[in-house]
Amino acid sequence: MPKPKKSLPKVKISLKDLKKLFTLNIGTVMFGILFLYLLILGIRYMTSSHFESYQVTSGPLASNEMYTGLAIREEEVVKADADGYVTYYAREGNKINANGVAFGLSSDQALNGSETLDQEDLSKIRSQMSNFSYGFDPANFNSTYSFKYELAGEILNYAGVNDQSTADSDDGTAAVVNTAGQILSKTTTDGIVLYSMDGYEKKTLEKLKAEDFDQNSYEKEDLKTSQKVKTGDPVYTLVTDERWSLLIPLSDKQAAQLTDTDTIRVKFKKDGMTQMGSFSIEKIDGEKYGKIDFNKGLIRYASDRFLDIELVTNTQTGLKVPLSAITTKDFYIVPKDFAQVDESGAYQGFDLVTTSKDGESSTKFVSPTIYASTDDYYYFEMGDENGDNNSENVLREGDAILKPDSSDRYVVGDTGALEGVYCINQGYAVFRRIELIDQNEEYAIVRKDTTYGLSRYDHIAEKADSVKESDIVY
Repeated sequence: MPKPKKSLPKVKISLKDLKKLFTLNIGTVMFGILFLYLLILGIRYMTSSHFESYQVTSGPLASNEMYTGLAIREEEVVKADADGYVTYYAREGNKINANGVAFGLSSDQALNGSETLDQEDLSKIRSQMSNFSYGFDPANFNSTYSFKYELAGEILNYAGVNDQSTADSDDGTAAVVNTAGQILSKTTTDGIVLYSMDGYEKKTLEKLKAEDFDQNSYEKEDLKTSQKVKTGDPVYTLVTDERWSLLIPLSDKQAAQLTDTDTIRVKFKKDGMTQMGSFSIEKIDGEKYGKIDFNKGLIRYASDRFLDIELVTNTQTGLKVPLSAITTKDFYIVPKDFAQVDESGAYQGFDLVTTSKDGESSTKFVSPTIYASTDDYYYFEMGDENGDNNSENVLREGDAILKPDSSDRYVVGDTGALEGVYCINQGYAVFRRIELIDQNEEYAIVRKDTTYGLSRYDHIAEKADSVKESDIVY
């Protein structure tokens, strides 16, 4: 026999249960609002334009080119006038005055001589020691030895050694005097002291060769020693002229770009300092080199034969935007002499001619926003005849404006184009005017602080042809 079908249990829903089901509370309301918001965002995202944005940056159009320059300068290697142990009295890299003590020679390493200083000189010595201690950097411990030599030289100066009679040496760059068991070597000219030599001391432009620019084969000899030196041994190098030159190798393209350059600004990567120099193009072994002549700043780089530099040739700076982001937009143009201005001559607005229903004419003052101005015209956004953009301060085609203190009228209608980009900071595209300064194949530099223009870090549409003004972009 077939089994009887089971009937579904009857569910009784009371009026009380229905009230509970449809009763709203604050949680339900908030959830509903959130759901509706997410739904709108989703629809907006699906129907909006999608394209790449570009963040506006500030700087030059292109990076300046980097070079490594070879320094040539007036310098002499000073040699020992006798055998002996060297005591250094000049600080390396510092300038020494004419008749200053550079070093001393003694027959023994330990000296028994002494000098007497008065209280004033002792006070100066203490001040120098205090200043050195205050600015001491443990990472640059070698400066301690340089300061030691300088301090020893200052003590000799304060003791009056430099006032004793001297005898010129054979090469004319130093003199000698005997004191405290030493033969002191004194300079006959101002200069910068270096305790090294590298074989470039006698190099001039005419003597340079292409191989001299090879840094891999460059060698520098340290002249500081605790060993006994012999007569004629090099002791230090004296740079005798503040004028110096840097030579940089150039490609044919670089030489062509710099052909008409007489002066150039150089940025030294060692310390970030910049300096102007005279520029010329020279040939060495058939190759082109840039020669930059300076008349100051040598003391900062006297210990360097090769210097990394940047030629500051890209001086145009501003806001950087891609060329693909640039478009044009038409604006109404109105002659400036039709505008109302204040006492300072600043733009205020126009007298717009209106006609009542009865046909009577009157004027109404309006002040549309200026997008740009030239010597002769103001540029204004075009109003919409269909009622959009219907602010009282918008001009439309066919509007007549009255010239101040005159019956002359100008009918709005002539237009002019402005270059700009679409700014998308607010989630929709807005035209922003730009003023070009410079450009290359990919990017343009535009002026900062343009009225109704761009600011640094603005986001713009990278391709202007992919968006229209007022488009929702995200």
